[in-house]
Amino acid sequence: MLQELSIRHFAIIDSLALSFERGLTVLTGETGAGKSIIIDALQLLTGGRGSGEFVRHGEKKAEIEGMFAIHKGHPCVPICREFGIDVDEEAIILRREISAAGKSVCRINGKMVTLSILREIGARLMDIHGQHEHQELMNAASHIRLLDDFGGASILKARGQYEEVYGRYAYLQSEIRRLSENDQHLAHRLDLIQFQLNEIEKAALVSGEEEKLEAERQQLANFEKLYGALSEAYNALSGDGKALDWLGLSINGLESAAEINEEYKSLHESAANSFYVLEDTVRDVSSLLDTLEFNPERLNEIQSRLNEISQLKRKYGATIDEILQYGASIAEEIDQLTHRDTHVNRLQKELEEAEFDVEAEGKKLSVLRSEAAAQLEKAIHRELKELYMEKTVFNVNIQNESGQFKKDGMDQIEFYMTTNPGEPLKPLVKIASGGEMSRVMLAMKTIFSRHQGVTSIIFDEVDTGVSGRVAQAIGEKIYKIAVHSQVLCISHLPQVAAMADTHLYIQKNLEGARTSTTVTPLSEEEKAAEIGRMISGVEMTDLTKEHARELLSLSAKLKHSAV
Repeated sequence: MLQELSIRHFAIIDSLALSFERGLTVLTGETGAGKSIIIDALQLLTGGRGSGEFVRHGEKKAEIEGMFAIHKGHPCVPICREFGIDVDEEAIILRREISAAGKSVCRINGKMVTLSILREIGARLMDIHGQHEHQELMNAASHIRLLDDFGGASILKARGQYEEVYGRYAYLQSEIRRLSENDQHLAHRLDLIQFQLNEIEKAALVSGEEEKLEAERQQLANFEKLYGALSEAYNALSGDGKALDWLGLSINGLESAAEINEEYKSLHESAANSFYVLEDTVRDVSSLLDTLEFNPERLNEIQSRLNEISQLKRKYGATIDEILQYGASIAEEIDQLTHRDTHVNRLQKELEEAEFDVEAEGKKLSVLRSEAAAQLEKAIHRELKELYMEKTVFNVNIQNESGQFKKDGMDQIEFYMTTNPGEPLKPLVKIASGGEMSRVMLAMKTIFSRHQGVTSIIFDEVDTGVSGRVAQAIGEKIYKIAVHSQVLCISHLPQVAAMADTHLYIQKNLEGARTSTTVTPLSEEEKAAEIGRMISGVEMTDLTKEHARELLSLSAKLKHSAV
């Protein structure tokens, strides 16, 4: 849900900060006041294309920032974590800056991201529908997903099972194609990987070898410094008048004191223990000095081996372990190419088994989709009837052919419709007019919002071109969607505005020589006045005011029954 929106230096908006609530928020105002500019800002915030033309004249950049409340388990959370974005499962903050030169900077929870990532996250936070924007309905490729979402957990589980076996099926197909390529290409490939394997095997690499060689090289390269440091430590501890000698004298003194007073016995014991520890240290340092030997030939050998490893890392992997893994993989590939016919025959048998599994899972999925399609058709017809499209016939057209497998199943799904009795069903995109499409979209959203949970849905003048009882029905339908989702709606219809939980009035003001847009939340009395203006135009009469109050009273009853 969109909670806060901040817009600065965007088009004719100088600075604007808005808070939003759940339910239905309606934005009204005169044509040209800047209502659609706010929607433009939201589109850019969620990944829409931007340009320097959006920046307010005289300013360096436009800034748009929005805070969205999310519920636990929201689909944005795993996506954010995949891209290294910190998220606390309570809120997500999107920010978009566009410079006058057209450069765009996108951030999610303070982390800079690409426009594609912003678009991917934004699509799961906000659903924007303009007067001519019904992409999901007009794009037949999205219909299968819409049906699956409607079908719920049973279809999603069946689809997951299908995708699992399909993944195996597709892998086997690709392997067979790879092993069935032309002989010349495979011969070249075999020569290449055989050379690579020989080079790796000849090197006789050992896991962890590089680290040990680096440590030994470091010691040999700093031999003089190391020898000097150990000698200095040894000389300071051992010999006449050195640390151990003086510590021995202090032990004798403490021993004499302890004989006089037993309270000093612990001091004597502590000093004695320190003496024995230092004696062990002196012996260890002496042993190291005896074993240290500078060997320039060994240093050259190590450097040569490290250079060889470095060359192999540039070719085959970032570490020795990766090089060894690559060697194992090409050894397996060499075996496959050398015994190609045997492998192809084995893969063909596995493919036959996988095809049987895919078809079985695909048929199960098709049955569930057919059942969901029948339920969806009934639900859409109910919603369309309430929108005075009772003569309309909506159909989920499902085509499938045995053996034709795709990633999402065996089904080809497209929504068909006819708005006139006696006319044949045709694809949705070829049938519906603008006004009809708005009502079909509202019917779909009413249904899908119940399954998708709380999200933010924006309607930008989708009620254009309708009036009377249809306008009233659209207002009721938008409010029903808002029961399950946050809805922001720009409208010129008083019937829609009367259904609002929150009513924002947008107006254009002249401040000095500049034009700016302001947004004002309306009280109940102001809301009645604005609805009266929408009914009658500029001139307000007592009858208009009474009509507005009556419309608000009727809407309150309808809202109560909708809940």
